[in-house]
Amino acid sequence: MAEKRSVPRRPTVLVILDGFGVNPSRINNAVVEANTPRLDEYFSKNTHITLDASGKSVGLPSGQMGNSEVGHLTLGCGTVLKQDLVRIDDSIESGEFFKNAALVAAMEDSVKRDRPMHLIGLVSDGGVHSHTKHLCALIKMCADNKVKPLVHMITDGRDTAPMAAIGYLKNLEDVLDDAGGAIATVCGRYYAMDRDNRWERTEIAWRALANHEGELHEAAQYAIESSYNNKITDEFIMPCILPEAEKIEEDDNIIFFNFRNDRPRQLSAALSQPDFMGFDRGDYEPVTVTCLTEYDPQFLLPIAFAPQRPTTTLASVVSRAGFKQFHCSETEKYAHVTFFFNGGREEKWAGEERVMIPSPQVATYDECPE
Repeated sequence: MAEKRSVPRRPTVLVILDGFGVNPSRINNAVVEANTPRLDEYFSKNTHITLDASGKSVGLPSGQMGNSEVGHLTLGCGTVLKQDLVRIDDSIESGEFFKNAALVAAMEDSVKRDRPMHLIGLVSDGGVHSHTKHLCALIKMCADNKVKPLVHMITDGRDTAPMAAIGYLKNLEDVLDDAGGAIATVCGRYYAMDRDNRWERTEIAWRALANHEGELHEAAQYAIESSYNNKITDEFIMPCILPEAEKIEEDDNIIFFNFRNDRPRQLSAALSQPDFMGFDRGDYEPVTVTCLTEYDPQFLLPIAFAPQRPTTTLASVVSRAGFKQFHCSETEKYAHVTFFFNGGREEKWAGEERVMIPSPQVATYDECPE
């Protein structure tokens, strides 16, 4: 006699409220201040628990806030994975970072060609996309290899305070002075780290790197202060070109030091991919970009820290049980409910359907909150 199905034939829904937190304080708390009758009903009438979504509970350093990538990865894998921030931090502490094959190869090639090393990434200690500790380690590595480091500074203002960039300058410039390097360009993440196929933004950042197109300033401090004076915060700083800037040439090496892979993908594609179609690059010759982590397996670029591949995820268990599953999100979070939730797997599982709803075409989402 066939065994009875123990699972009811009705949909089971996992809804992820990205950015939602449980905190009784009303101070700066949009969730508490908002009118949420349906959520209030769910919480009042149903058993529920809260989970810690930061620090060591999700594979991050103690006290480090969680983020979308880490949250979706942990939910989808059902286990604590050591996150890239921790993996890289540990390698710096042990000294293995300075022996990393991909990074060493980039340094050696720059020495051979007698060219500077272009270091591109988010200069921030937010720990969501990058960390200044990693940049300082790369600058030290350049100094050890007698390679001039040129930093193309992407300013944050989202995972840090809106005008935090100016506070990173002194330490960064001191480290660069010791290594014989300099800050070459400054650009807000709004342009350099778009992930929603708004190629017009990426093109503005790319033109600063490849063609020296941008506002000219004598120093990074003046570039940032000029933006502040015009009520432009870190996230939205237009590309600025500084005196030490050099155009990225055909044989140059770039290390992109963001460890979270969604937001450096478009700019690294524009810099490195021969079949790039996002916008017209003219006669630009693509260069090798060494990525701190894997930004896209189709790029075929050197990777310093290869991705971890969990063997079991919620999506794989559902698929092997013979059930169908439907993953749906707007463009902004599509990678999170597919790639990250599935443990870094691009391919769909059997029975898995995916739908992406185009995100509103607005400059910032406060223009279209609904």
